[in-house]
Amino acid sequence: MSPLLILGCIAAYFAMLLIIAWYTSRDAGSAGYYLGNKASPWYIVAFGLIGDSLSGVTFISVPGAVGVTKFSYLQVVLGYMIGYVVIGAVLLPLYYRMNLTSIYGYLRERFGPTSQKTGAVFFLLSRLLGAAARLYLAAGVVQTFVFDAWHIPFWLSVLGIIALILLYTYRGGIKTLVWTDTFQSTFLLLGVLLSIAVMMNQLHLGPRDLLSTLQASPNTKTFFFEDWHGADYFWKQFLSGVFIAVVMTGLDQNSMQKNLSCPNLKDAQKNLYWFGLVVVVVNAFFLCLGALLHAYAGAKGIPIPEHTDQLFPMLALQHLGGFAAVVFIIGLTAATFSSADSVLTTLTTSFCIDVVDLPSSVGLDTPRGVVWRHATHVAFALLLLGVILAFRAFNSPAVIVLVLKLATYTYGPLLGLFGLGLLSRRRPLDAWVPAACVVSPIVCWVLESHSREWFGGYQFGFELLMVNGAITALLLLPFSTPVSVTSPSAAADPASR
Repeated sequence: MSPLLILGCIAAYFAMLLIIAWYTSRDAGSAGYYLGNKASPWYIVAFGLIGDSLSGVTFISVPGAVGVTKFSYLQVVLGYMIGYVVIGAVLLPLYYRMNLTSIYGYLRERFGPTSQKTGAVFFLLSRLLGAAARLYLAAGVVQTFVFDAWHIPFWLSVLGIIALILLYTYRGGIKTLVWTDTFQSTFLLLGVLLSIAVMMNQLHLGPRDLLSTLQASPNTKTFFFEDWHGADYFWKQFLSGVFIAVVMTGLDQNSMQKNLSCPNLKDAQKNLYWFGLVVVVVNAFFLCLGALLHAYAGAKGIPIPEHTDQLFPMLALQHLGGFAAVVFIIGLTAATFSSADSVLTTLTTSFCIDVVDLPSSVGLDTPRGVVWRHATHVAFALLLLGVILAFRAFNSPAVIVLVLKLATYTYGPLLGLFGLGLLSRRRPLDAWVPAACVVSPIVCWVLESHSREWFGGYQFGFELLMVNGAITALLLLPFSTPVSVTSPSAAADPASR
């Protein structure tokens, strides 16, 4: 597929995004930027969350990893469903009752301003690094197959990508993102479904043949109950999926801000429950696509790349023809930018409200508040560019893996803080919270590094997130005091009711 055709597809895609952004951002003030004027239809938010929850890394990694991990990832995804029920039943009512714009405002009411800033900083760090790593990997694919052929440097192509994201998020914020995410989710789903159709055509499979092929494939084993020491053991992955959903959706500003833009709690809950069902189906499609990609490579004698992330791009862009290449590029673009664009808005929201405290200092709707918002949005775009270029300078896949791993570590302290607030009637010393949140991930890193040696061959998986949260809470308990039911902090504490 020619680089010019690939670039043309991406340009047409962004043209549509800019048209949507222009239309939705008209007369968008602070209320529209931060919470979409509390007027986002729940079904639009639910559909848009598909693209927001699946990054470009997911688009190329999940199918590629099937040859190694089989369908075990679906065990985690099934746990997500329970996690979304917990969010809808416990966290969303709390956020709506407190009328929050940033969810870390709960930590301020429950523990104090230092806790709020600590939670926000952990979110800012994890989301900035995670978004940069994901965007770097996806931009690398486009760079290899498009811009390298024209001798355009990587820094210039990434700068152009981030500039385009700025163009359609700068003014409208959440009011725009709710609709652009819906557009992008549509193309992401088309990307995976049409890719499956292409693979069926290449392998000469009808619907019944497809089911037989998947059933006979050695890569479609889904449930693993044999070895509880292993990282793919069912109960470890299922329970981890529950906590991953609670933490990385319910305790994450990036995921919750769109939910809070629904008109009321009931709509927000419907959005989340339906999304929980849809995300299982979508991930199942990705896994089926992975099984077909491996079957095609085996049938054609194509070696599987050492880095399995390269399998889908390699087959789509070099072996399956022009239509498959277009489908892949559009699907990858949708998956990448539907997750990257919202990050700039939610990073801006958390920094302005949690760190700078604009509502109390200058106000969100004042001219100074708007200037702060715009400047912060641009500053995070430049930070995102800087981190991506730093990854390029290191030019090591190990660095990206480490960054994505560190991003998951940072959610453990958030789990500990919210868990302590929701499940106890104790209030830790506010000044001690940052230290506990730093020590806990370090302890978890030591535990994971020596788990086989210290725990009889046990291998940590996603359940390390739960351990991280528990350690954070335990470190805070000795420095906590009981909270009376009539105290101000008890107003934000469901345990006191």
